[in-house]
Amino acid sequence: MTTEYYEGEKLTSIDFKKNLFEQAEYDNCRFENCDFSASKLNNNIFTDCIFVDCNFSLAELSGTTFQQAIFRDCKLLGLQFQQCNTFGLSFMFENCNIDHASFYQLKIKKTTFKDCQMREVDFSESDLTGSSFYNCDLNQSIFDQTNLEQVDFRNAINITLSPNKNRLRKAKFSLLTLPGLLMEYDIKIES
Repeated sequence: MTTEYYEGEKLTSIDFKKNLFEQAEYDNCRFENCDFSASKLNNNIFTDCIFVDCNFSLAELSGTTFQQAIFRDCKLLGLQFQQCNTFGLSFMFENCNIDHASFYQLKIKKTTFKDCQMREVDFSESDLTGSSFYNCDLNQSIFDQTNLEQVDFRNAINITLSPNKNRLRKAKFSLLTLPGLLMEYDIKIES
């Protein structure tokens, strides 16, 4: 099967639910206001691509490659990122809704999550070394056997994690995030 190749393209307001998303390689492309929800993005390659105001909710990502991908103002509900091709996997998220997604067992060091809603996201057994969660809502997100060394949680809210079940060396927290670190000990913190 021949794979199509697109470079430097700008794709705007395309509903991929109605139009079959063809397997292709996209290099340095920009997608704006596109609807990928419930689409099969399997084995597509996105390198240095920017996604703005796109909906990826419940899209299939088996073998999908994201290298240096940027997501801004996107809806990414329920995505199973652990199904992606892990070679060179790297992305940045800004002002996105990533609720119910899974990054299970992924090595995504130095990933930036900024101004994102990330409720009930699974980061179990992931390596997030050097990542940052700036102004992110992590309500009921799961951190279990996760490498959180040098991660910046200072501006995150609703974070709950066990210091005994995660690697936290040089991770940064604010006083406001402290209760989420001590919850398992049933300690009451008063101001």
